[in-house]
Order: sequence, then C-alpha cells, then structure tokens
Amino acid sequence: MTMTSRQRWLAAMNGGTPDRLPFWPKLDGAYARAQDTQFREMPLRALHEWIGSDPHEGIAGCTRDIRTKTAQHSVREGDRNITEFITPRATLRRVDQFDIASQSWHPMEMPVKTVDDIAVLKDWFDDVQVELDTDQLDNAKIQCAQIGESGITANTIGESALMSWVEWFAGVENAHLFLCDYESDVSDLFESMHRVLLRRAELAIANSPADLLYLSENTSTTTISPEQYRRFCLPHMTQYASLANAHGRMLVLHMCGHLKKLLRDLETIHTTAFEAFTSPPVGNTTFMDGRAACPNVCLIGGTNAVLWTKPASVIIAELDRHLALLPHHRQLVITSSGVMPPRATPETIRDVCRWVQKYPARF
Repeated sequence: MTMTSRQRWLAAMNGGTPDRLPFWPKLDGAYARAQDTQFREMPLRALHEWIGSDPHEGIAGCTRDIRTKTAQHSVREGDRNITEFITPRATLRRVDQFDIASQSWHPMEMPVKTVDDIAVLKDWFDDVQVELDTDQLDNAKIQCAQIGESGITANTIGESALMSWVEWFAGVENAHLFLCDYESDVSDLFESMHRVLLRRAELAIANSPADLLYLSENTSTTTISPEQYRRFCLPHMTQYASLANAHGRMLVLHMCGHLKKLLRDLETIHTTAFEAFTSPPVGNTTFMDGRAACPNVCLIGGTNAVLWTKPASVIIAELDRHLALLPHHRQLVITSSGVMPPRATPETIRDVCRWVQKYPARF
C-alpha cells in the first residue's frame, strides 16, 4: 500500500514499517532564489512536489511570554536588527546582521559583555511567565489542516540554556570564559532559562497540533565540550524528553554538528529522533555510528552539504555505501542533514529522490 508523506514520516519516526524510506531535502528561502528561472519563483511546496520529496513543514507555536517589569524591543535598521533586553537594572543589546545569500540572520554583537550583564539577563528571564496563545494555536490548527497528509508538521519549542547562551547571549569565546570565571552566576542564569523553556514545553506538549515538537539545539562538540553537555544540557534535555514521553508526544532534537563523542549520552535522553544527523566532513557521525550507539532513536539526516555539491551519482554511491552497513533501515529518514546548498540543482535532488524511493530497504 502506498503511504502519504505524513504516514511515511510517522511510520519511520515510530519504528514502524513505511512503504519506503522517506526523503526530505531541506529547502529554505535561499534555495529557490539561487536556481534557474524555471525554479526561482516556484513556492517551496511546489518545488517539493516537482522533486517528489516528503516535506517537513514548520507551523506556528502556541505560547507567548508575559512580562511585568521587563521588556524586549526590536527594531530593524537596513540589514541590521537591534534587539534590546530591558530591565529595571539595565538594558542589554544584541545586533544581528542579515545575510542576503543565505537569507538568514547572524548575531554580530552579543548582549552579555560583562559579569554584571549575567545578572541583568537573569532578571530578564525571571520576569517571564509563559501562557497559552489561543490565536497562535488557532493558526497552527489551520496550518495543519492545510498541510494535511502532504507532509509532517513540526513546532519548535526553543533551545536549551547552554546552547542559547553560546549562540545568542554570550558568543562562543565569552560563553566559556564566563563559565570558567563565574560558574555560579551562569549556572543560576541557566536555571532561570530552563524554567521558561520547561513551561513552553509543557504547554506545547499539551496543546500543539504539530506531529513533532522540536528543540533547536544545534549541538556540536566544536562549540561545547562533552563534559559541559553532560553537566548543563543532559539533565534539562532528559526532563523535556520525559515530559514528552509521558504524554505520548514525539520530541526531536535538532543537532547539526559534531556528535560522535556525545552519542552514548544522547541515547540516555530517550527522545524520539535526532535531526540534521550529519555525516563527515561537515559532521562526524554516519548512520552506522548513530545506530550502534542509539538503537532506539530515529535518525534524520545521513548526508552533508559538501556531498550535495557533487553529481547525483556520487551522492547515491555514498548513500548506498552507508545504508548497506546497517542491520536494518527502520527509524531512518534520508535528508540533506543541514540546509540544502544552492549548488545542488533541483534535477540532482530529484535524481537522488528517485533512487531513495526505489531503494530496497530492509524493514
């Protein structure tokens, strides 16, 4: 029996038997605009249909933050976005720069620059109360109805304290210097951040109509150490996963970096899936690495951006080699892992998609 894309995704996620391996090229706002005229103005949904892929679509969240003593204010000035984190004690500022080629924002100035800023940021998080946003929830339900069986739906809840600290609040270098010099202050901040994310998770788990709930972790041992992950991330991640499991919800960890030294720890979280599971040379884990260390987790990925700059025949040969090593092909979704590089033409992606669709998977 031929499954819908959503049925195929759900079967793979749940360890069932899909009719074939799901295939999802991660196309974003930068992809189509970099292609030839035929595809440049094509909506991503139409491009997925042309390729024949199994889409994965984000929908609206269902929570909002309520503040009484603090505020967040953002203003765009050309290609810069300035965000202020306002508290009675002081105001912090982050500056993000827009990159036209990737159609994405990148932090250029971090809000935490001194030890005093740690306490200010803690004040800002301590003031947050998270509640259900019924208007957003209604939007999410409408989006799910529109997507229907054409793809699986996902709601991103947020990012854990340590990874948010590194990526958005202190930057890689200062994040580690402050952790080393002012560990107690930073640890207290992490607990305040965790309280907010845990409440968001509780509300999303209870109310979101999405098939999948995501933590957008971007975890990599190129930015944090395994010891730091075990100490600051693992207890929080285990709590989020336990909550999702208790309510029968699927929690996915988006982790697009180097994970090999963390795999045994990640297995103990008991989450549903790892997404953006990236092979060398961009990542450092193959499907076989993941299956050996984490036999009960769905692995979403299996390739890397460098591979997708090569001809379809090379991509197919690499996938064929990795898949042949596995004891079975349950709980696998083939994707570009990270965002699909624009150098990979739609024709190349379609050729690989057709090969995946015909692959004699062993379920």
